[in-house]
Amino acid sequence: MTTRYTSAPAADLDGIQSVIDIAQQAAEPTALEAGRIYAVRTSGGGTQTLDLTGPEYTGQPARKHGTTTVRDATSFAAYFTKHAAPDTEVYADADRLTVTAVLDAHTATAPRWSGHRLTLHLRKTESWNQWLEHDGRLMQQEAFAEFLEDHLPELLEPSAADMLEIAQSISGATKVEWQNSTRLSSGQRQFQFVETVQAKAGQKGQLTIPEVFTIGLVPFEGSEGYKLTARFRYRISKDGGLTLGYKLERPGDILRTAFADVVNAIGTDIEQPVMNGTPA
Repeated sequence: MTTRYTSAPAADLDGIQSVIDIAQQAAEPTALEAGRIYAVRTSGGGTQTLDLTGPEYTGQPARKHGTTTVRDATSFAAYFTKHAAPDTEVYADADRLTVTAVLDAHTATAPRWSGHRLTLHLRKTESWNQWLEHDGRLMQQEAFAEFLEDHLPELLEPSAADMLEIAQSISGATKVEWQNSTRLSSGQRQFQFVETVQAKAGQKGQLTIPEVFTIGLVPFEGSEGYKLTARFRYRISKDGGLTLGYKLERPGDILRTAFADVVNAIGTDIEQPVMNGTPA
């Protein structure tokens, strides 16, 4: 005896699907939680993925990212302490005067985004820029005297009071004919001049200034101060005019020392080594 199987009529299959659809529609809805990914069945029998991990659902960004710029080592340490991780990397670039921390740097075994960064971008002080701007440039007497008067707080040796007297002497001897200069045994330089004003025609005078003086400058905002040596420069023209200036001794070395001191100060406050260079 042979048993035969026959497929259900199409009408019966449509009825079965209708029952399934009604059952699915009658099912209780499931509450979805933000921050998760769900796979839900559609009315057609397929599945649909719902990603609820985005910030528009959670109200929070998926990860930390962006670059924060600070101007002094204290601010760098404060932000670094809050956000750093054991795999954070720190780089110091002496050419750019920057210290950069990649707070979410790659681990030894897995990549990370490296998109959350902290940069210390040192900014030179106005007084440093002004002294460097006039370094090696000769100025007219009045301009040089005004420059010294404007920067008395930075003059260390001779004292500010002595330098003010020198500046006033330079300013007061403008209508004269400069004849020569002599280097004294004390290390000062003495200039000889003759008054050219009619009321004092022929009256001779002298101006004595130190060949070397010391200034104190703060290279970066929020950093320590450093001493620099400056040497007077002058030129007596053929018509008896006098121009004055100064030449700083190795200011670049002072700037590098100041940057190294900032980097060392940061290195003592963190556990991660400070590498020489820039991050990728």
